[in-house]
Amino acid sequence: MDGRRARTDHERTVLASASEVLIDRVGRLADLLIRELRSHSPQYDVAVPADEHWQQISEALRYGIEAITAPRSAPRRDLEFAEQLGRRRAEQGLSLDLLLHAYRKAGYLVWDELLDIVSAKDPEALPVLVHTAAQVWAAVDRQAATVADAYRSTQEDMQRRSDERVQALLDALLEGRTSAALVASAAAGLDLPEQGRYAVAVLRAERREGREPFCPSQQQHQFHRVRAAAGLRFFWRMRTDCEVAVVALGPDAGLGELAAELERRCAGPGGLSPVVDGLAELGLARRLAETALLTCAATEPPGGSRIVRLDQRLPTALVVGQPELAARLVAEVFGPLLELDPGDRAVLLETLDAWLGAEGSAGRAATRLYCHRNTVFNRLRRLEQLTSRSLSRPRDLTEMTLALDAFRLSAG
Repeated sequence: MDGRRARTDHERTVLASASEVLIDRVGRLADLLIRELRSHSPQYDVAVPADEHWQQISEALRYGIEAITAPRSAPRRDLEFAEQLGRRRAEQGLSLDLLLHAYRKAGYLVWDELLDIVSAKDPEALPVLVHTAAQVWAAVDRQAATVADAYRSTQEDMQRRSDERVQALLDALLEGRTSAALVASAAAGLDLPEQGRYAVAVLRAERREGREPFCPSQQQHQFHRVRAAAGLRFFWRMRTDCEVAVVALGPDAGLGELAAELERRCAGPGGLSPVVDGLAELGLARRLAETALLTCAATEPPGGSRIVRLDQRLPTALVVGQPELAARLVAEVFGPLLELDPGDRAVLLETLDAWLGAEGSAGRAATRLYCHRNTVFNRLRRLEQLTSRSLSRPRDLTEMTLALDAFRLSAG
């Protein structure tokens, strides 16, 4: 038993005598306790079957009464049972507050019964019972602590298993599996509608020296749910080479709001899929987001976004989706250019990129490049001569634009 001093023989005799009577009253005490618990909250009946509840309360009372007189070296069956009961109540979904209330109520009930028994049998022994009160209540406190620890541990295990199951369901959807049963299970586990507006973001998991992780709040979690902003719900999954976010879009949220939120939260680069219409299309959305990510060069041009949307990079996505054709396009369009000194070649391509970014304005391109507009014209004419193409002809312009994207991506 717990306590600060050993009991005297007289104290042990008084407690043993009273405990024998208590054991005989366990059935009545269990009935009384259950009535009081039901009066306190109907959840006891909802969570625990009636027969099981009575049986377990009877056992807990019996083990608790035995612990009152047990030698210090005796096995603590009351604590073993408290651990079992804590696990069971967590599995049944009874709240921890109600479980601890039941233990406290049982302690008061047993103590009041002890007082009544000793008062009836030997009133002069009441001071002896008072002297042992601290030890009795210490035993009750330890039982309550044991049941609470077991409850919390079981609850954590259950949450971990639940999260692992939801992770597996989400991974299956992202891999492209679309069975009706899988979609329904994932919807229930994630608390999401099967049909709705969803998008997927894929962020490259680079870890360069001196650079923060993309989403610091997510890095310690393999699976994380978070409401990032009104109308956006994020479900993150970690991979060795990337981070994947499944995003549920509210009725008023669009890709613009999502891209802005990702820009605010993450370092990038990242690719963002178009909106899809249900959980069954998450596999497609993931593939499209990965394609969008592939359009991100190692160094984005000035003013470029860290989070790129596929719907705004479709031509580049076509190029990056066909690497062999992209390499041939670069060779066909920029062949003579590739033979130049790297520095000279970089100047010409940078000028072309700035001119395209300025929507064909040599003046704005010159401002970006910190040079005179005539310098821009001269460089573009030289580029046309080397490639045998004219920037004024739509087909040639398309080829040069796509070739520039392919070259920049292959260089990254």
